[in-house]
Amino acid sequence: MSDTTRMPSVAIVGRPNVGKSALFNRLIGRKISIVHGQPGITRDRLSAICTRGERRFTLWDTGGIFDAGEADLITQVRRAAEHALGQSDVLLFVVDGKRGLSPIDEELARTLRRAHKPVVLVINKIDSGKHEAFAAEFDSLGFEPTISASAEHHRGILELLDAIERCLPSPAKTEGRPSNIEHSTGIAIVGRPNVGKSSLINSIVRSERAIVSELPGTTRDAIDIVYERDGRQFVFIDTAGIRRRGKVSSSAEVFSVMRAERGIRRADLCILVVDLTMGVTAQDKRIAGLIQKARKPVIIVLNKWDLVKPKRGEKQSAKELIEEARSRIFFLDYASVLITSASTGENVDRLFAFTEKIQRAARKRIGTGVLNRLLRRAFEANPPPLVRGRRLKLLYATQPDSGGFLSAEGTFPKTEARRDSAPPEFVLFVNDPRLMTEAYQRYVEGRIREAEPYPGLPIILMLRARTQKRRNHSPVRTPAERSK
Repeated sequence: MSDTTRMPSVAIVGRPNVGKSALFNRLIGRKISIVHGQPGITRDRLSAICTRGERRFTLWDTGGIFDAGEADLITQVRRAAEHALGQSDVLLFVVDGKRGLSPIDEELARTLRRAHKPVVLVINKIDSGKHEAFAAEFDSLGFEPTISASAEHHRGILELLDAIERCLPSPAKTEGRPSNIEHSTGIAIVGRPNVGKSSLINSIVRSERAIVSELPGTTRDAIDIVYERDGRQFVFIDTAGIRRRGKVSSSAEVFSVMRAERGIRRADLCILVVDLTMGVTAQDKRIAGLIQKARKPVIIVLNKWDLVKPKRGEKQSAKELIEEARSRIFFLDYASVLITSASTGENVDRLFAFTEKIQRAARKRIGTGVLNRLLRRAFEANPPPLVRGRRLKLLYATQPDSGGFLSAEGTFPKTEARRDSAPPEFVLFVNDPRLMTEAYQRYVEGRIREAEPYPGLPIILMLRARTQKRRNHSPVRTPAERSK
Protein backbone atom coordinates (compact mmCIF):
# COMPACT_ATOMS: atom_id res chain seq x y z
CA MET A 1 0.00 0.00 0.00
CA SER A 2 1.27 3.43 -0.87
CA ASP A 3 2.21 5.79 1.91
CA THR A 4 -0.16 8.35 0.36
CA THR A 5 -3.17 6.04 0.78
CA ARG A 6 -5.42 6.09 3.81
CA MET A 7 -5.98 2.61 5.18
CA PRO A 8 -9.60 1.46 4.76
CA SER A 9 -11.54 0.49 7.86
CA VAL A 10 -13.71 -2.57 8.63
CA ALA A 11 -15.97 -2.89 11.70
CA ILE A 12 -17.20 -6.12 13.30
CA VAL A 13 -20.71 -5.71 14.73
CA GLY A 14 -23.26 -8.05 16.25
CA ARG A 15 -25.21 -8.87 19.37
CA PRO A 16 -23.31 -10.11 22.44
CA ASN A 17 -21.60 -13.49 22.50
CA VAL A 18 -21.79 -14.33 18.80
CA GLY A 19 -17.99 -14.62 18.49
CA LYS A 20 -16.98 -11.11 17.40
CA SER A 21 -13.82 -11.09 19.50
CA ALA A 22 -12.81 -14.57 18.34
CA LEU A 23 -13.28 -13.45 14.72
CA PHE A 24 -11.26 -10.28 15.40
CA ASN A 25 -8.36 -12.32 16.78
CA ARG A 26 -8.55 -14.78 13.88
CA LEU A 27 -8.44 -12.06 11.23
CA ILE A 28 -5.61 -10.18 12.96
CA GLY A 29 -3.69 -13.39 13.58
CA ARG A 30 -3.00 -12.82 17.27
CA LYS A 31 -5.00 -12.71 20.49
CA ILE A 32 -5.82 -9.09 21.26
CA SER A 33 -9.51 -9.10 22.14
CA ILE A 34 -10.65 -11.15 25.14
CA VAL A 35 -12.65 -14.25 24.16
CA HIS A 36 -14.99 -15.40 26.90
CA GLY A 37 -18.41 -17.02 27.21
CA GLN A 38 -19.81 -14.23 29.38
CA PRO A 39 -21.84 -11.71 27.32
CA GLY A 40 -20.59 -8.14 27.30
CA ILE A 41 -16.89 -8.81 27.90
CA THR A 42 -15.85 -6.50 25.03
CA ARG A 43 -17.14 -3.07 25.99
CA ASP A 44 -14.68 -0.79 24.22
CA ARG A 45 -13.80 -0.55 20.58
CA LEU A 46 -10.52 -2.25 19.76
CA SER A 47 -8.62 -1.68 16.56
CA ALA A 48 -5.68 -3.37 14.88
CA ILE A 49 -4.19 -3.67 11.41
CA CYS A 50 -5.13 -6.75 9.39
CA THR A 51 -2.33 -7.74 7.01
CA ARG A 52 -3.48 -11.20 5.97
CA GLY A 53 -4.98 -10.24 2.59
CA GLU A 54 -3.74 -8.43 -0.49
CA ARG A 55 -4.74 -5.08 1.04
CA ARG A 56 -4.25 -4.00 4.61
CA PHE A 57 -7.13 -2.53 6.56
CA THR A 58 -7.95 -1.36 10.07
CA LEU A 59 -10.23 -3.84 11.83
CA TRP A 60 -12.55 -2.72 14.64
CA ASP A 61 -14.04 -4.99 17.30
CA THR A 62 -17.07 -3.30 18.88
CA GLY A 63 -18.87 -3.99 22.11
CA GLY A 64 -22.06 -6.06 21.96
CA ILE A 65 -24.95 -3.88 20.79
CA PHE A 66 -28.18 -4.09 22.83
CA ASP A 67 -26.12 -5.60 25.61
CA ALA A 68 -27.88 -6.76 28.75
CA GLY A 69 -26.98 -5.83 32.31
CA GLU A 70 -25.01 -2.95 33.78
CA ALA A 71 -27.52 -0.42 32.48
CA ASP A 72 -25.23 2.57 33.02
CA LEU A 73 -22.87 1.20 30.34
CA ILE A 74 -25.40 0.23 27.65
CA THR A 75 -25.69 3.74 26.16
CA GLN A 76 -21.92 4.18 25.98
CA VAL A 77 -21.37 0.75 24.43
CA ARG A 78 -24.03 1.42 21.78
CA ARG A 79 -22.57 4.87 21.09
CA ALA A 80 -19.09 3.38 20.68
CA ALA A 81 -20.38 0.77 18.25
CA GLU A 82 -22.42 3.27 16.23
CA HIS A 83 -19.38 5.54 15.97
CA ALA A 84 -17.39 2.60 14.56
CA LEU A 85 -20.16 2.04 11.99
CA GLY A 86 -19.98 5.65 10.86
CA GLN A 87 -16.19 5.58 10.48
CA SER A 88 -15.93 2.24 8.64
CA ASP A 89 -15.89 1.40 4.95
CA VAL A 90 -17.16 -2.18 5.37
CA LEU A 91 -19.30 -3.82 8.07
CA LEU A 92 -18.98 -7.44 9.18
CA PHE A 93 -22.36 -8.44 10.62
CA VAL A 94 -21.70 -11.49 12.82
CA VAL A 95 -24.51 -13.86 13.85
CA ASP A 96 -24.55 -17.14 15.79
CA GLY A 97 -25.30 -20.00 13.39
CA LYS A 98 -25.94 -22.49 16.18
CA ARG A 99 -28.37 -20.35 18.18
CA GLY A 100 -30.23 -19.17 15.09
CA LEU A 101 -31.84 -15.89 14.08
CA SER A 102 -32.95 -13.66 16.93
CA PRO A 103 -35.09 -10.49 17.10
CA ILE A 104 -31.93 -8.57 18.05
CA ASP A 105 -30.27 -9.76 14.82
CA GLU A 106 -33.29 -8.52 12.82
CA GLU A 107 -33.25 -5.15 14.58
CA LEU A 108 -29.52 -4.79 14.02
CA ALA A 109 -29.94 -5.71 10.34
CA ARG A 110 -32.34 -2.79 9.93
CA THR A 111 -29.79 -0.48 11.57
CA LEU A 112 -27.02 -1.66 9.26
CA ARG A 113 -29.12 -1.21 6.13
CA ARG A 114 -29.66 2.42 7.11
CA ALA A 115 -25.85 2.89 7.25
CA HIS A 116 -25.66 2.43 3.45
CA LYS A 117 -22.31 0.65 3.74
CA PRO A 118 -21.19 -2.69 2.24
CA VAL A 119 -22.22 -5.45 4.66
CA VAL A 120 -20.74 -8.96 4.80
CA LEU A 121 -22.96 -11.33 6.77
CA VAL A 122 -20.76 -13.73 8.76
CA ILE A 123 -22.64 -16.77 10.05
CA ASN A 124 -20.27 -17.85 12.79
CA LYS A 125 -19.94 -21.14 14.67
CA ILE A 126 -20.52 -23.27 11.55
CA ASP A 127 -17.81 -25.63 12.75
CA SER A 128 -18.27 -28.36 10.11
CA GLY A 129 -20.20 -29.23 6.95
CA LYS A 130 -23.02 -30.81 8.94
CA HIS A 131 -23.80 -27.39 10.41
CA GLU A 132 -24.23 -25.71 7.01
CA ALA A 133 -28.00 -26.22 7.15
CA PHE A 134 -28.17 -23.76 10.04
CA ALA A 135 -27.06 -20.95 7.73
CA ALA A 136 -30.22 -21.06 5.59
CA GLU A 137 -32.23 -19.42 8.38
CA PHE A 138 -30.34 -16.15 7.87
CA ASP A 139 -31.24 -15.79 4.19
CA SER A 140 -34.25 -13.73 5.26
CA LEU A 141 -31.92 -10.90 6.30
CA GLY A 142 -31.16 -10.29 2.62
CA PHE A 143 -27.44 -9.57 2.86
CA GLU A 144 -24.87 -10.47 0.22
CA PRO A 145 -22.20 -11.70 0.41
CA THR A 146 -22.84 -14.28 3.12
CA ILE A 147 -19.97 -16.34 4.57
CA SER A 148 -20.38 -19.44 6.75
CA ALA A 149 -17.43 -19.51 9.11
CA SER A 150 -16.00 -20.78 12.36
CA ALA A 151 -13.64 -18.30 14.02
CA GLU A 152 -12.66 -20.92 16.56
CA HIS A 153 -11.68 -23.52 13.95
CA HIS A 154 -10.41 -21.16 11.20
CA ARG A 155 -13.19 -22.34 8.87
CA GLY A 156 -14.19 -19.92 6.10
CA ILE A 157 -11.65 -17.26 7.12
CA LEU A 158 -9.88 -17.14 3.74
CA GLU A 159 -13.25 -16.82 1.96
CA LEU A 160 -14.14 -14.01 4.37
CA LEU A 161 -10.90 -12.16 3.62
CA ASP A 162 -11.65 -12.41 -0.11
CA ALA A 163 -15.16 -11.05 0.46
CA ILE A 164 -13.82 -8.16 2.53
CA GLU A 165 -11.29 -7.28 -0.15
CA ARG A 166 -14.00 -7.16 -2.82
CA CYS A 167 -16.01 -4.75 -0.66
CA LEU A 168 -13.14 -2.40 0.19
CA PRO A 169 -13.20 0.96 -1.60
CA SER A 170 -10.70 1.40 -4.37
CA PRO A 171 -7.39 3.03 -3.40
CA ALA A 172 -8.37 6.14 -5.37
CA LYS A 173 -11.27 6.69 -2.96
CA THR A 174 -9.14 6.42 0.15
CA GLU A 175 -6.45 8.94 -0.70
CA GLY A 176 -5.63 11.21 2.17
CA ARG A 177 -3.21 11.36 4.99
CA PRO A 178 -0.42 8.82 4.97
CA SER A 179 -0.67 5.75 7.15
CA ASN A 180 2.46 5.44 9.26
CA ILE A 181 1.45 2.66 11.62
CA GLU A 182 4.94 1.13 11.41
CA HIS A 183 6.44 4.38 12.74
CA SER A 184 3.93 4.90 15.56
CA THR A 185 5.04 5.33 19.14
CA GLY A 186 3.27 2.76 21.30
CA ILE A 187 2.29 4.16 24.71
CA ALA A 188 0.71 1.90 27.34
CA ILE A 189 -1.59 3.58 29.87
CA VAL A 190 -1.41 1.43 33.02
CA GLY A 191 -2.56 1.64 36.61
CA ARG A 192 -4.99 0.35 39.19
CA PRO A 193 -8.72 0.20 38.39
CA ASN A 194 -10.59 3.51 38.44
CA VAL A 195 -7.59 5.84 38.59
CA GLY A 196 -8.68 7.62 35.38
CA LYS A 197 -6.84 5.77 32.61
CA SER A 198 -9.72 5.85 30.12
CA SER A 199 -10.53 9.46 31.05
CA LEU A 200 -6.92 10.36 30.32
CA ILE A 201 -7.13 8.68 26.90
CA ASN A 202 -10.34 10.56 26.09
CA SER A 203 -8.79 13.84 27.18
CA ILE A 204 -5.72 13.18 25.03
CA VAL A 205 -7.62 12.31 21.84
CA ARG A 206 -10.51 14.68 22.63
CA SER A 207 -13.20 12.09 21.97
CA GLU A 208 -15.03 9.27 23.73
CA ARG A 209 -12.92 6.51 22.25
CA ALA A 210 -12.62 4.62 25.54
CA ILE A 211 -15.61 4.02 27.78
CA VAL A 212 -15.45 5.97 31.04
CA SER A 213 -17.42 4.73 34.03
CA GLU A 214 -17.18 4.89 37.79
CA LEU A 215 -17.58 1.10 37.86
CA PRO A 216 -14.09 -0.41 38.30
CA GLY A 217 -13.12 -2.92 35.66
CA THR A 218 -14.89 -1.30 32.71
CA THR A 219 -11.89 -1.71 30.41
CA ARG A 220 -11.23 -5.44 30.14
CA ASP A 221 -9.18 -5.50 26.95
CA ALA A 222 -5.93 -3.75 26.11
CA ILE A 223 -7.30 -1.28 23.55
CA ASP A 224 -5.10 0.16 20.81
CA ILE A 225 -6.13 3.72 19.95
CA VAL A 226 -4.38 5.39 17.02
CA TYR A 227 -3.92 9.14 17.36
CA GLU A 228 -2.11 11.64 15.15
CA ARG A 229 -0.70 14.92 16.39
CA ASP A 230 1.56 17.41 14.62
CA GLY A 231 2.30 14.91 11.84
CA ARG A 232 3.28 12.15 14.28
CA GLN A 233 1.34 8.99 15.04
CA PHE A 234 0.83 7.46 18.46
CA VAL A 235 -0.83 4.20 19.45
CA PHE A 236 -2.23 4.46 22.97
CA ILE A 237 -2.73 1.07 24.64
CA ASP A 238 -5.54 1.57 27.16
CA THR A 239 -5.13 -1.38 29.49
CA ALA A 240 -7.41 -2.91 32.07
CA GLY A 241 -6.88 -1.88 35.67
CA ILE A 242 -4.35 -4.22 37.26
CA ARG A 243 -5.62 -5.67 40.52
CA ARG A 244 -3.79 -7.75 43.06
CA ARG A 245 -3.76 -11.36 41.90
CA GLY A 246 -5.57 -12.51 45.04
CA LYS A 247 -8.48 -10.14 44.41
CA VAL A 248 -9.21 -11.13 40.82
CA SER A 249 -12.83 -12.28 40.79
CA SER A 250 -13.24 -14.06 37.45
CA SER A 251 -11.34 -15.76 34.68
CA ALA A 252 -12.17 -12.85 32.36
CA GLU A 253 -10.41 -10.50 34.77
CA VAL A 254 -7.42 -12.85 34.97
CA PHE A 255 -7.12 -12.53 31.17
CA SER A 256 -7.48 -8.74 31.50
CA VAL A 257 -4.55 -8.56 33.91
CA MET A 258 -2.46 -10.75 31.60
CA ARG A 259 -3.29 -8.48 28.65
CA ALA A 260 -2.39 -5.37 30.65
CA GLU A 261 0.97 -6.89 31.53
CA ARG A 262 1.49 -7.80 27.88
CA GLY A 263 0.55 -4.21 26.92
CA ILE A 264 3.45 -3.02 29.08
CA ARG A 265 5.86 -5.39 27.38
CA ARG A 266 4.90 -4.43 23.82
CA ALA A 267 4.80 -0.66 24.39
CA ASP A 268 7.62 1.74 23.57
CA LEU A 269 6.79 3.87 26.61
CA CYS A 270 4.54 3.45 29.66
CA ILE A 271 2.39 6.00 31.46
CA LEU A 272 1.66 4.93 35.05
CA VAL A 273 -1.51 6.67 36.26
CA VAL A 274 -1.79 7.27 40.02
CA ASP A 275 -4.87 8.60 41.83
CA LEU A 276 -3.77 11.72 43.71
CA THR A 277 -6.74 11.49 46.08
CA MET A 278 -5.39 8.17 47.36
CA GLY A 279 -1.67 8.72 46.89
CA VAL A 280 0.80 6.02 45.85
CA THR A 281 -0.50 2.66 47.06
CA ALA A 282 1.21 -0.70 47.41
CA GLN A 283 -0.47 -1.85 44.18
CA ASP A 284 0.82 1.24 42.33
CA LYS A 285 4.30 0.17 43.41
CA ARG A 286 3.70 -3.37 42.16
CA ILE A 287 2.64 -2.05 38.75
CA ALA A 288 5.70 0.22 38.71
CA GLY A 289 7.72 -2.93 39.35
CA LEU A 290 6.25 -4.51 36.20
CA ILE A 291 7.39 -1.48 34.21
CA GLN A 292 10.84 -1.67 35.77
CA LYS A 293 11.07 -5.39 35.02
CA ALA A 294 10.12 -4.77 31.38
CA ARG A 295 12.78 -2.01 31.23
CA LYS A 296 10.47 0.55 29.69
CA PRO A 297 10.69 4.34 29.54
CA VAL A 298 8.06 5.72 31.91
CA ILE A 299 6.07 8.82 32.81
CA ILE A 300 4.23 8.83 36.15
CA VAL A 301 0.98 10.78 35.89
CA LEU A 302 -0.55 11.95 39.17
CA ASN A 303 -4.19 12.28 38.11
CA LYS A 304 -7.29 13.94 39.63
CA TRP A 305 -5.50 17.18 40.45
CA ASP A 306 -8.89 18.92 40.16
CA LEU A 307 -10.10 17.03 43.24
CA VAL A 308 -6.97 17.68 45.30
CA LYS A 309 -6.25 21.28 44.35
CA PRO A 310 -9.29 22.97 45.97
CA LYS A 311 -8.82 21.05 49.24
CA ARG A 312 -5.10 21.52 49.43
CA GLY A 313 -5.11 24.73 51.48
CA GLU A 314 -1.88 24.93 53.41
CA LYS A 315 -1.06 21.30 52.73
CA GLN A 316 1.26 19.98 50.07
CA SER A 317 2.22 21.94 47.00
CA ALA A 318 2.38 20.32 43.59
CA LYS A 319 6.15 20.10 43.91
CA GLU A 320 5.83 18.35 47.27
CA LEU A 321 3.30 15.88 45.85
CA ILE A 322 5.75 15.01 43.07
CA GLU A 323 8.60 14.56 45.55
CA GLU A 324 6.41 12.33 47.74
CA ALA A 325 5.48 10.15 44.73
CA ARG A 326 9.14 9.87 43.77
CA SER A 327 10.08 8.78 47.28
CA ARG A 328 7.35 6.12 47.27
CA ILE A 329 8.36 4.78 43.84
CA PHE A 330 12.06 5.28 44.49
CA PHE A 331 13.14 2.43 42.21
CA LEU A 332 11.81 4.38 39.20
CA ASP A 333 13.89 7.41 40.16
CA TYR A 334 14.51 8.12 36.47
CA ALA A 335 10.79 8.48 35.70
CA SER A 336 9.33 11.81 34.59
CA VAL A 337 6.43 12.89 36.86
CA LEU A 338 3.48 15.04 35.79
CA ILE A 339 0.42 16.24 37.71
CA THR A 340 -2.75 16.29 35.58
CA SER A 341 -6.53 16.34 35.65
CA ALA A 342 -7.99 14.11 32.95
CA SER A 343 -11.50 15.42 33.61
CA THR A 344 -10.57 19.10 33.09
CA GLY A 345 -7.68 18.51 30.67
CA GLU A 346 -5.21 20.46 32.84
CA ASN A 347 -1.59 19.65 31.89
CA VAL A 348 -2.68 16.73 29.66
CA ASP A 349 -1.03 18.26 26.57
CA ARG A 350 2.27 18.36 28.47
CA LEU A 351 2.41 14.57 28.13
CA PHE A 352 3.54 15.05 24.54
CA ALA A 353 6.30 17.43 25.63
CA PHE A 354 7.43 14.83 28.18
CA THR A 355 7.34 12.12 25.51
CA GLU A 356 9.40 14.26 23.14
CA LYS A 357 11.92 14.96 25.92
CA ILE A 358 12.33 11.23 26.54
CA GLN A 359 12.75 10.52 22.84
CA ARG A 360 15.35 13.28 22.47
CA ALA A 361 17.24 11.79 25.42
CA ALA A 362 17.08 8.29 23.88
CA ARG A 363 18.95 9.58 20.82
CA LYS A 364 21.87 10.87 22.89
CA ARG A 365 25.04 8.81 23.10
CA ILE A 366 28.15 9.05 25.23
CA GLY A 367 31.36 8.75 23.24
CA THR A 368 33.50 5.69 23.93
CA GLY A 369 36.43 7.72 25.20
CA VAL A 370 34.26 9.87 27.45
CA LEU A 371 32.45 6.80 28.76
CA ASN A 372 35.64 4.92 29.64
CA ARG A 373 37.18 7.95 31.39
CA LEU A 374 33.93 8.47 33.31
CA LEU A 375 33.76 4.86 34.47
CA ARG A 376 37.49 4.77 35.27
CA ARG A 377 37.01 7.71 37.64
CA ALA A 378 33.92 6.02 39.11
CA PHE A 379 35.82 2.79 39.81
CA GLU A 380 38.72 4.74 41.31
CA ALA A 381 36.52 6.90 43.54
CA ASN A 382 34.48 3.96 44.80
CA PRO A 383 36.04 0.54 44.09
CA PRO A 384 33.64 -2.43 43.71
CA PRO A 385 33.14 -4.56 46.83
CA LEU A 386 34.80 -7.92 47.27
CA VAL A 387 32.56 -10.83 46.32
CA ARG A 388 33.84 -14.19 47.59
CA GLY A 389 37.34 -12.74 47.77
CA ARG A 390 37.30 -11.30 44.24
CA ARG A 391 36.71 -7.79 42.93
CA LEU A 392 34.99 -6.69 39.74
CA LYS A 393 37.36 -5.22 37.14
CA LEU A 394 36.24 -3.13 34.21
CA LEU A 395 38.22 -3.77 31.05
CA TYR A 396 36.36 -1.66 28.53
CA ALA A 397 32.93 -0.03 28.01
CA THR A 398 30.95 1.10 25.00
CA GLN A 399 27.47 2.27 24.08
CA PRO A 400 26.48 0.29 20.98
CA ASP A 401 23.85 1.16 18.43
CA SER A 402 21.85 -2.04 18.96
CA GLY A 403 19.81 -3.59 16.15
CA GLY A 404 16.50 -3.67 17.93
CA PHE A 405 14.41 -2.51 20.84
CA LEU A 406 15.29 -4.75 23.76
CA SER A 407 12.25 -5.76 25.82
CA ALA A 408 10.96 -8.55 28.00
CA GLU A 409 9.47 -10.19 24.91
CA GLY A 410 12.67 -10.12 22.88
CA THR A 411 13.98 -7.81 20.21
CA PHE A 412 11.44 -6.00 18.08
CA PRO A 413 12.28 -4.65 14.60
CA LYS A 414 13.86 -1.27 15.14
CA THR A 415 11.42 1.21 13.60
CA GLU A 416 12.12 4.93 13.79
CA ALA A 417 9.71 5.28 16.72
CA ARG A 418 11.34 2.48 18.67
CA ARG A 419 14.80 3.83 17.96
CA ASP A 420 13.62 7.15 19.40
CA SER A 421 12.39 5.60 22.65
CA ALA A 422 14.78 2.68 23.20
CA PRO A 423 16.55 2.83 26.58
CA PRO A 424 20.30 3.47 26.39
CA GLU A 425 22.36 0.29 26.53
CA PHE A 426 25.97 0.08 27.72
CA VAL A 427 28.18 -2.97 27.26
CA LEU A 428 30.77 -3.45 30.01
CA PHE A 429 33.55 -5.93 29.39
CA VAL A 430 34.59 -7.22 32.83
CA ASN A 431 36.61 -10.01 34.38
CA ASP A 432 33.49 -11.78 35.75
CA PRO A 433 29.87 -10.45 35.45
CA ARG A 434 28.92 -12.38 38.61
CA LEU A 435 30.99 -9.95 40.67
CA MET A 436 28.66 -7.02 39.90
CA THR A 437 26.40 -6.41 42.90
CA GLU A 438 23.01 -4.75 42.62
CA ALA A 439 24.13 -1.81 44.74
CA TYR A 440 27.24 -1.23 42.64
CA GLN A 441 25.20 -1.46 39.45
CA ARG A 442 22.98 1.36 40.75
CA TYR A 443 26.13 3.33 41.54
CA VAL A 444 27.46 2.89 37.99
CA GLU A 445 24.10 3.90 36.52
CA GLY A 446 24.09 7.00 38.72
CA ARG A 447 27.53 8.05 37.51
CA ILE A 448 26.43 7.59 33.88
CA ARG A 449 23.42 9.84 34.54
CA GLU A 450 25.78 12.54 35.81
CA ALA A 451 27.15 12.71 32.28
CA GLU A 452 23.79 12.23 30.56
CA PRO A 453 20.58 12.32 32.67
CA TYR A 454 18.41 10.24 30.30
CA PRO A 455 15.11 11.45 31.85
CA GLY A 456 12.34 8.86 31.82
CA LEU A 457 14.68 6.15 30.53
CA PRO A 458 16.10 3.12 32.32
CA ILE A 459 19.79 2.44 31.76
CA ILE A 460 20.57 -1.09 30.65
CA LEU A 461 23.99 -2.46 31.60
CA MET A 462 25.04 -5.56 29.66
CA LEU A 463 28.07 -7.27 31.19
CA ARG A 464 30.39 -9.41 29.11
CA ALA A 465 33.03 -11.77 30.50
CA ARG A 466 36.80 -11.38 30.05
CA THR A 467 36.88 -13.75 27.07
CA GLN A 468 34.76 -11.23 25.17
CA LYS A 469 37.01 -8.24 25.87
CA ARG A 470 38.89 -6.39 23.22
CA ARG A 471 42.55 -7.43 23.40
CA ASN A 472 43.96 -3.93 22.95
CA HIS A 473 42.29 -2.55 26.09
CA SER A 474 43.69 -2.87 29.58
CA PRO A 475 41.48 -3.18 32.66
CA VAL A 476 40.42 -0.21 34.74
CA ARG A 477 42.36 -0.55 38.02
CA THR A 478 41.64 0.84 41.46
CA PRO A 479 44.26 3.09 43.17
CA ALA A 480 45.24 0.25 45.53
CA GLU A 481 45.89 -2.08 42.62
CA ARG A 482 47.96 0.52 40.76
CA SER A 483 50.18 1.09 43.82
CA LYS A 484 51.26 -2.57 43.93
